[in-house]
Amino acid sequence: MSGGPALAQPATQVEAAGKDAAAKGEAAVPAPAAGDGAATKAGEAAAAAPATARARDPNRGPVTNLPLPRYVSLKGSEGNARRGPSLSHRIDWVFRHAGMPLRVTAEYGHWRRVEDAEGAGGWVHYSLLSGVRTAIIQQDMADLHARANPDAQVTARAESGAIVKLGACRNDWCQITGGGTSGWVPQSALWGVDRGEVRD
Repeated sequence: MSGGPALAQPATQVEAAGKDAAAKGEAAVPAPAAGDGAATKAGEAAAAAPATARARDPNRGPVTNLPLPRYVSLKGSEGNARRGPSLSHRIDWVFRHAGMPLRVTAEYGHWRRVEDAEGAGGWVHYSLLSGVRTAIIQQDMADLHARANPDAQVTARAESGAIVKLGACRNDWCQITGGGTSGWVPQSALWGVDRGEVRD
Protein backbone atom coordinates (compact mmCIF):
# COMPACT_ATOMS: atom_id res chain seq x y z
CA MET A 1 0.00 0.00 0.00
CA SER A 2 1.42 3.38 -0.93
CA GLY A 3 1.48 6.34 1.40
CA GLY A 4 1.22 4.27 4.63
CA PRO A 5 3.93 3.91 7.25
CA ALA A 6 6.43 1.12 6.75
CA LEU A 7 5.96 -1.84 9.09
CA ALA A 8 9.65 -2.73 9.11
CA GLN A 9 13.02 -1.33 8.17
CA PRO A 10 15.92 -3.26 6.71
CA ALA A 11 18.47 -4.25 9.36
CA THR A 12 21.09 -1.97 7.85
CA GLN A 13 18.84 1.05 8.38
CA VAL A 14 18.22 0.06 12.00
CA GLU A 15 21.94 -0.32 12.66
CA ALA A 16 22.64 3.01 11.05
CA ALA A 17 19.90 4.69 13.08
CA GLY A 18 21.40 3.22 16.24
CA LYS A 19 24.87 4.53 15.37
CA ASP A 20 23.53 8.02 14.59
CA ALA A 21 21.58 8.11 17.85
CA ALA A 22 24.58 6.90 19.84
CA ALA A 23 26.67 9.66 18.30
CA LYS A 24 24.08 12.20 19.52
CA GLY A 25 23.85 10.62 22.99
CA GLU A 26 20.27 9.45 22.40
CA ALA A 27 18.76 6.00 22.86
CA ALA A 28 17.98 4.25 19.61
CA VAL A 29 14.57 2.64 19.23
CA PRO A 30 14.87 -0.73 17.46
CA ALA A 31 12.69 -1.23 14.43
CA PRO A 32 9.70 -3.54 14.91
CA ALA A 33 9.51 -6.86 13.12
CA ALA A 34 7.21 -7.05 10.14
CA GLY A 35 3.65 -7.97 10.98
CA ASP A 36 3.78 -7.20 14.70
CA GLY A 37 1.40 -4.25 14.41
CA ALA A 38 3.98 -1.77 15.65
CA ALA A 39 2.75 0.91 13.26
CA THR A 40 -0.25 1.56 15.53
CA LYS A 41 -0.52 4.78 17.48
CA ALA A 42 0.31 2.92 20.69
CA GLY A 43 3.51 1.61 19.13
CA GLU A 44 4.42 5.06 17.86
CA ALA A 45 3.76 6.56 21.29
CA ALA A 46 6.00 3.95 22.92
CA ALA A 47 8.74 4.69 20.41
CA ALA A 48 8.44 8.40 21.18
CA ALA A 49 8.64 7.88 24.97
CA PRO A 50 11.78 9.11 26.72
CA ALA A 51 14.54 6.57 27.22
CA THR A 52 14.18 6.83 31.02
CA ALA A 53 10.52 5.77 30.86
CA ARG A 54 11.41 2.69 28.81
CA ALA A 55 14.28 1.70 31.11
CA ARG A 56 12.02 0.40 33.91
CA ASP A 57 13.62 -1.84 36.51
CA PRO A 58 12.29 -5.38 35.79
CA ASN A 59 12.74 -6.22 39.48
CA ARG A 60 10.18 -3.57 40.49
CA GLY A 61 6.42 -3.59 39.99
CA PRO A 62 5.28 -1.11 37.31
CA VAL A 63 2.31 -0.05 39.47
CA THR A 64 3.66 0.00 43.04
CA ASN A 65 7.42 0.17 42.40
CA LEU A 66 7.73 -2.55 45.07
CA PRO A 67 10.12 -5.47 44.53
CA LEU A 68 9.13 -8.36 42.25
CA PRO A 69 8.77 -11.07 43.21
CA ARG A 70 7.66 -10.34 46.79
CA TYR A 71 5.53 -12.01 49.45
CA VAL A 72 2.13 -10.92 50.73
CA SER A 73 -0.70 -12.75 52.49
CA LEU A 74 -4.39 -13.38 51.84
CA LYS A 75 -6.42 -10.80 53.76
CA GLY A 76 -9.69 -12.72 54.09
CA SER A 77 -10.74 -16.35 54.19
CA GLU A 78 -11.31 -16.56 50.43
CA GLY A 79 -9.79 -15.06 47.31
CA ASN A 80 -10.47 -15.78 43.64
CA ALA A 81 -7.48 -16.18 41.35
CA ARG A 82 -8.44 -15.34 37.78
CA ARG A 83 -6.91 -16.20 34.42
CA GLY A 84 -6.34 -12.50 33.65
CA PRO A 85 -6.37 -9.11 35.41
CA SER A 86 -10.12 -8.32 35.30
CA LEU A 87 -13.47 -9.57 36.61
CA SER A 88 -14.34 -10.74 33.10
CA HIS A 89 -11.66 -13.45 33.24
CA ARG A 90 -12.65 -16.88 34.51
CA ILE A 91 -11.72 -18.06 38.00
CA ASP A 92 -8.98 -20.68 37.85
CA TRP A 93 -8.30 -21.09 41.55
CA VAL A 94 -9.80 -20.13 44.92
CA PHE A 95 -7.55 -19.53 47.93
CA ARG A 96 -9.39 -20.50 51.13
CA HIS A 97 -7.01 -19.91 54.03
CA ALA A 98 -6.86 -16.49 55.69
CA GLY A 99 -3.28 -15.35 56.13
CA MET A 100 -1.80 -17.81 53.64
CA PRO A 101 1.42 -16.50 52.11
CA LEU A 102 1.42 -15.71 48.39
CA ARG A 103 4.20 -14.59 46.07
CA VAL A 104 3.46 -11.61 43.81
CA THR A 105 5.07 -12.11 40.41
CA ALA A 106 3.41 -9.36 38.31
CA GLU A 107 1.24 -6.24 38.54
CA TYR A 108 -1.37 -4.73 36.26
CA GLY A 109 -3.59 -1.87 37.45
CA HIS A 110 -5.44 -3.01 40.59
CA TRP A 111 -4.48 -6.65 39.99
CA ARG A 112 -1.58 -8.77 41.19
CA ARG A 113 -0.51 -12.10 39.74
CA VAL A 114 0.21 -14.40 42.68
CA GLU A 115 1.15 -18.00 43.33
CA ASP A 116 1.08 -20.21 46.40
CA ALA A 117 3.70 -22.61 47.73
CA GLU A 118 2.71 -25.21 45.13
CA GLY A 119 2.79 -22.78 42.20
CA ALA A 120 -1.00 -22.52 41.84
CA GLY A 121 -2.53 -19.09 41.41
CA GLY A 122 -3.56 -16.36 39.02
CA TRP A 123 -4.61 -12.71 39.08
CA VAL A 124 -6.06 -11.44 42.37
CA HIS A 125 -7.49 -7.97 43.12
CA TYR A 126 -5.10 -6.06 45.36
CA SER A 127 -7.85 -5.43 47.95
CA LEU A 128 -7.77 -9.15 48.83
CA LEU A 129 -4.08 -9.01 49.76
CA SER A 130 -2.27 -7.81 52.87
CA GLY A 131 1.30 -6.69 53.41
CA VAL A 132 1.43 -8.74 56.64
CA ARG A 133 4.11 -11.39 56.19
CA THR A 134 3.27 -15.00 56.91
CA ALA A 135 4.87 -18.32 56.03
CA ILE A 136 3.98 -21.99 55.69
CA ILE A 137 5.89 -24.69 57.54
CA GLN A 138 7.31 -27.08 54.94
CA GLN A 139 9.05 -29.52 57.23
CA ASP A 140 7.48 -32.34 59.22
CA MET A 141 7.32 -31.31 62.88
CA ALA A 142 9.71 -28.36 62.62
CA ASP A 143 11.44 -27.54 65.91
CA LEU A 144 10.91 -24.02 67.27
CA HIS A 145 14.02 -22.90 69.14
CA ALA A 146 14.32 -20.28 71.88
CA ARG A 147 17.06 -18.56 69.87
CA ALA A 148 18.34 -18.56 66.30
CA ASN A 149 20.67 -21.45 67.00
CA PRO A 150 20.27 -25.19 66.35
CA ASP A 151 21.63 -25.90 69.85
CA ALA A 152 19.08 -23.62 71.56
CA GLN A 153 16.25 -25.12 73.60
CA VAL A 154 13.30 -26.47 71.58
CA THR A 155 10.17 -24.71 72.87
CA ALA A 156 7.57 -26.21 70.52
CA ARG A 157 7.05 -28.06 67.25
CA ALA A 158 5.06 -26.98 64.19
CA GLU A 159 3.33 -29.33 61.77
CA SER A 160 3.92 -29.23 58.04
CA GLY A 161 1.37 -26.96 56.35
CA ALA A 162 0.82 -24.72 59.38
CA ILE A 163 0.45 -21.02 58.54
CA VAL A 164 2.50 -18.84 60.89
CA LYS A 165 3.17 -15.13 61.27
CA LEU A 166 6.67 -14.16 60.18
CA GLY A 167 8.80 -12.04 62.49
CA ALA A 168 12.48 -11.16 62.38
CA CYS A 169 14.84 -13.07 60.08
CA ARG A 170 18.63 -13.17 60.29
CA ASN A 171 21.47 -15.60 59.67
CA ASP A 172 19.11 -17.94 57.77
CA TRP A 173 16.74 -18.19 60.76
CA CYS A 174 13.27 -16.66 61.20
CA GLN A 175 11.16 -16.01 64.26
CA ILE A 176 7.61 -17.27 63.80
CA THR A 177 4.41 -17.07 65.83
CA GLY A 178 1.40 -19.33 65.67
CA GLY A 179 -1.10 -20.91 68.05
CA GLY A 180 0.10 -18.73 70.92
CA THR A 181 3.66 -20.00 70.57
CA SER A 182 6.72 -18.37 69.07
CA GLY A 183 10.24 -19.48 68.32
CA TRP A 184 13.00 -19.59 65.74
CA VAL A 185 13.18 -21.99 62.80
CA PRO A 186 15.62 -22.28 59.89
CA GLN A 187 14.47 -20.41 56.78
CA SER A 188 14.76 -23.69 54.90
CA ALA A 189 11.75 -24.97 56.88
CA LEU A 190 9.53 -22.15 55.57
CA TRP A 191 7.84 -21.04 52.35
CA GLY A 192 7.09 -17.33 52.25
CA VAL A 193 10.56 -15.94 52.83
CA ASP A 194 13.56 -15.76 50.52
CA ARG A 195 16.74 -17.59 51.48
CA GLY A 196 19.10 -15.09 53.10
CA GLU A 197 16.34 -12.49 53.59
CA VAL A 198 16.88 -10.20 56.59
CA ARG A 199 13.93 -8.75 58.53
CA ASP A 200 13.92 -6.68 61.72
